[in-house]
Amino acid sequence: MPLLFLMRLQHTPLPVRVVQPKEIRNVSVLVATGLIEAEISPLKPTDPYAASRMATVMRITEEGLAEIAKMGDLPKFAKTSMRFARGSRLMS
Repeated sequence: MPLLFLMRLQHTPLPVRVVQPKEIRNVSVLVATGLIEAEISPLKPTDPYAASRMATVMRITEEGLAEIAKMGDLPKFAKTSMRFARGSRLMS
């Protein structure tokens, strides 16, 4: 669900890269509704099973923060990011 994904993003240091297809769909919906700013780009496959797309979430917009405030307190999510060289993070 895109709004739950938005709540997860609130607790993740941004920018963050997203590669899971379901999460990329969530990013797509949140960008289309103006709740986040992100770039969605194709990946160059390194093997036959590589993911076809990647998204980089830059920030949550003011509208996104307002939507989070409307939802109130939801349970905290487990931290799901990993740090890579040069400060990149990948959500899993």
